[in-house]
Amino acid sequence: MKIIFAGTPDFAASALQALIDAGHEIALVLTQPDRPSGRGMKLTASAVKEVALAHQIPVYQPEKLRTEEQQAPLQGIGADVMVVAAYGIILPQAVLDLPRLGCLNIHASLLPRWRGAAPIQRAILAGDAETGITIMQMDAGLDTGDMLSIHRTPILSTDNATTLHDKLAEQGAQAIVAALNELPALQNARQVQPTEGVTYADKLKKEEALIDWNASATELDRMIRAFNPFPSAQTSWQGQALKIWQASLGEGAGQPGEILAIEKDALIVACGQDALRIGELQKAGGKRLGTQAFLSGNTLAVGEIFGQ
Repeated sequence: MKIIFAGTPDFAASALQALIDAGHEIALVLTQPDRPSGRGMKLTASAVKEVALAHQIPVYQPEKLRTEEQQAPLQGIGADVMVVAAYGIILPQAVLDLPRLGCLNIHASLLPRWRGAAPIQRAILAGDAETGITIMQMDAGLDTGDMLSIHRTPILSTDNATTLHDKLAEQGAQAIVAALNELPALQNARQVQPTEGVTYADKLKKEEALIDWNASATELDRMIRAFNPFPSAQTSWQGQALKIWQASLGEGAGQPGEILAIEKDALIVACGQDALRIGELQKAGGKRLGTQAFLSGNTLAVGEIFGQ
């Protein structure tokens, strides 16, 4: 098919590469403008732009798509379909109407659960047993369009936002290629989203990342996994920020935040209920380290309390 592709991060880049590999004609790629990144705040291209340029595909990077002038580069392409994945810019009805077969979205949840910006992290945070990919026929609402196909995957107790993202990126890439192969049939059998079970995956905020040790170990384990890599769960220790990158459920009880035991490869820290085994952490200005490496350069004592 002749496709306009719209996407920005790695999740979308996987889908774009799969469409190219499947032999589809990508007539135009839309992605967000280059953004400052890294310590030097150098303007950096999105992952989708890098894939497009590697394959000599034209790239268009508008700030918005509201006006006729902004929409002009999409006119006259004669696309069969537009594929959208984590683009980050709202598409008005005039854009949705351009392709012959409309616009398809690759959404990283089992709709209508977790509509919105951060479905992967919110699913982990909520303790969902599974998530997946929904291929959706887009409308003007926020992830409200009819569902064309649904692909499920379990959320493992060891999954964090990084590992689950990578699984879903691959699943989404495979799902969109399969959907295009049988698109007329899928569109004829489209399913309206249920009105029950609707939840919204709000964008992550840095202030959510502060650990409240009064929460249960189960809740904090989910939080640490959901916020890896961003915004990264953190507490305070000896007056400075301390990021917690990896933890698992442990045993013990004490004052919330109290170090109950120091093992070779883990700190046992009391929570509001039960305890966590902390396996990877990072102090301000330092590197991410396994607990054993962290302890070789930092002095911690049983009875110290995080978060004070």
